[in-house]
This record gives sequence, C-alpha cells and structure tokens, in this order.
Amino acid sequence: MSAAVVIGAGPGIGASVADRLAREGMSVTVVARSRETVRATTDRLERNGRKALGLTADSTDEAALRAALDTAAAENGPAGLLVYNAALIRQDAPGELDARGQLDAWAVNVVGALTAAAHLAPGMAARGGGTILVTGGMPRAKPTHISLSLGKLGVRNLVELLHGAYGDAGVHVASVTVPDRVAPGTDHDPDDIAEHYWRLHLQPRERWQHEVVHGVRPAV
Repeated sequence: MSAAVVIGAGPGIGASVADRLAREGMSVTVVARSRETVRATTDRLERNGRKALGLTADSTDEAALRAALDTAAAENGPAGLLVYNAALIRQDAPGELDARGQLDAWAVNVVGALTAAAHLAPGMAARGGGTILVTGGMPRAKPTHISLSLGKLGVRNLVELLHGAYGDAGVHVASVTVPDRVAPGTDHDPDDIAEHYWRLHLQPRERWQHEVVHGVRPAV
C-alpha cells in the first residue's frame, strides 16, 4: 500500500483529494495549520469508511513542516505521492499589500511547496519514482489579485524546476490549475477536481502532463 501526503487539507480540494486517495487504498496523511481543519478532514474520511493520519503544521514553518513529513513517513512509510494544496487567497491591488504581506503570501503559495518537495523528492528519486502535485490557479494574472497571481506564476515555474531536477529519476511533477471558485455542485466541484490528482498520479512516464487546467480538455 503506497503512502500519500496532502498538505493544505482543508474543506474543498484538499479534503476531496485526501478522500479520493484513501478510496484507492493509499495510506493518507493530511496536514493543515489548525487542529480543527485536520479533525474536520479526518472525520469526513471516517464517515466514508476511510482513515487518514492527521497532523498539524504551518506550511511556512520549515522545521514544523519537515517534522510533520518525517512523522508521516514513520507512521505510513515513504510517500509516493505529495499533494501541496496550501494557498493564501485574497484580493490585493498594486501597492495595497505591504512588502511583509507579499512575502507572507509567497511563503504559503510557493516556498512551502518547495520545502515539502525538497524534503520528499530525493527519496522518491532514490526509490525510482513518485509524484508531486501542486494546486495552481490564476491561468491569467489579475491586477486585483497581485499576491495570488504572483504565487500561482511561481507554482508553474516551480513545477518546471522540480521536473528538471527530479524528472529523469522518475518523479512526476505537475500542477492542477483551478480557474474559478471551488464549490460543491458547481462546475468546480472539489470532488470532480480531485479526479485530476489521481489521474496524474497514474500517468505512465511517456504520457506525463505537467499542468492540467480544470474544465479544459487536453489536446489530442
């Protein structure tokens, strides 16, 4: 049974992805900043007859995040799949957010993903393969969402950089871009979005995709 870690496992995409992976028999660890969020996600899985290890860690706290990943490995074994879904989503026009605020947003949206990937990818490479998936968004930059637009552009570049570093060793790195607000029962239902993550994890190397945009059919 392979192991998966979902960081940013709050209501919405994170919880749906965790549930989808557990449904396939993976040993899932969910990580979120608050105990309440972790409990809500693990409770959802239990209601569906599935289990997950719940851990708390702030994705911007490098030591805490690395410790959580080590705990997950000790409990469930080495991760074959990492999902980074943490994000700081807010509106801010040019100059509206000060430098500290921009750095804080960048730390959640990009640096946390880099920390998690750098912690797990070498082990995946040594074992001959693995999957790293990051939730993207903002297919086009918006001047009303400066910090988020910058962060999601950073995610795309991070995916490319991680692929360059670990792709030859069999680590599949990709992003799932969600272009609109997520809500159950809509075209952006989190359970539907979660299917992308599972499909990407299963993709054979010769058919790897590095970005999937929800709602857009891939070119044939």
